[in-house]
Amino acid sequence: MKLFRRGRDTTAASAADRRRAFTELALLILAILITLSAYTLVNLAQSPQLPAGLLAYGGVLAALAAAAHIVVRRLAPGADPLLLPIGFLLNGIGLAMVNRIDFAVRTREGALQLAPLQTIWTIVGIALFCGTILFLRDHTILDRYRYIIGLVAVVALVTPLLPVIGTDFGRGSRIWIRVPGGFSLQPGEFAKLGLVIFFASYLAEKRALLSAATSRLGPLHVPPARAFGPVGLAWIVSLAVLVFERDLGLSLLIFSIFVAMLYMATGRIAYVAAGGLLFASGALAAWSQFSHVQTRVAIWLDPFADAQDTGFQLVQSLFALGTGGVAGVGWGQGNPELIPDVPTDFIFAALGEELGLLGTTAILLLYFLIAGRGFTIALRAPDDFSRLLAAGLTFVFSLQVFVIVGGVTRLIPLTGITLPFMSQGGSSLLANYILIALLVMISAARPAADASGVSGNLARVGK
Repeated sequence: MKLFRRGRDTTAASAADRRRAFTELALLILAILITLSAYTLVNLAQSPQLPAGLLAYGGVLAALAAAAHIVVRRLAPGADPLLLPIGFLLNGIGLAMVNRIDFAVRTREGALQLAPLQTIWTIVGIALFCGTILFLRDHTILDRYRYIIGLVAVVALVTPLLPVIGTDFGRGSRIWIRVPGGFSLQPGEFAKLGLVIFFASYLAEKRALLSAATSRLGPLHVPPARAFGPVGLAWIVSLAVLVFERDLGLSLLIFSIFVAMLYMATGRIAYVAAGGLLFASGALAAWSQFSHVQTRVAIWLDPFADAQDTGFQLVQSLFALGTGGVAGVGWGQGNPELIPDVPTDFIFAALGEELGLLGTTAILLLYFLIAGRGFTIALRAPDDFSRLLAAGLTFVFSLQVFVIVGGVTRLIPLTGITLPFMSQGGSSLLANYILIALLVMISAARPAADASGVSGNLARVGK
């Protein structure tokens, strides 16, 4: 009877895996069609003929999607079927917009070829996505090497401060390193993944200690004072990034990641309160001591006060979003070249001008879908480390979207980080493909009782 039940459950699990595979494949095909449509519309706006390389471009996209799909379904058949197609679609829309910006800037300022380079980064990103799943077959291995990973992450954070290889490219924030071949990388994009892995492993082991409220603070029961040590350490590291690298966005991400993961691990609101106080005091100190922070805040409060200089970027971004209105002016019909740094920090504003409120809302819904699937994966993960890792990765992804979209729309001060999968640049794209690969692997993990084919809670992921 048990053998019969096990065989029936195995058959049900296989059927669920086939449904996931079909769903993922269908969504990838849809993502390719949308990307090719955007690419075609952008080119038709420049010339009344179909782009000459349309079939070749479509073939490259199809080959990349097929490779990623095969790797996922062969090595992680129970994986969530939405994460890869959504990431691929966001990447494709970003590619179309970078191509559009190429046309606009080339018309005004001469040759500038960002789209071909971004296509190469896309190929490398898919390769890293496949490589992460192929070589890291069991993501819990990361739990064993947390201190090494944490150390590597910290080294990556400080690498831009090194002479010769570290640089700010004259933009104030020293967050890049030069690599051979004329390229540059932002180590901070990869360091945040390492820090999430380290925090997840540390908090999974120390959760019981950090959850215990054995001390009193007035009428409140709070964890022991030594439990707040890691919060202080994360605060110091984030301040160091702000002071020495002048990177407000990464500093905010590092501190917020740890406080959020600490709360998710313990459920103690005391950590959030302590983190909030530290953040407020650090932000006030940074505002009083650093001119670039004062400038960012002043621009946020009134960008039109100096609309031709310091507030120029944000003013042009707001004009672009206003020009786009509800339906947008259409692919290839806007003026993205008027916004400085439009391929990187302000690509969302360019999308808002040409696709309007409807288009940007659709893009935000795609990000919401990734966040929703990520937190669902965290809830269904089989162990504490996997839960915290999935939740931490999803949180950092979501926070980055909120920070950059909030900055571009003037909801919060602009911090100059990238929009995941869409902004031009290799480091962010590669890091986000690794992030999605880790979430895919966690979503495919099943409890030990389910490993032999017996269906369990995790087997329902992606249904």
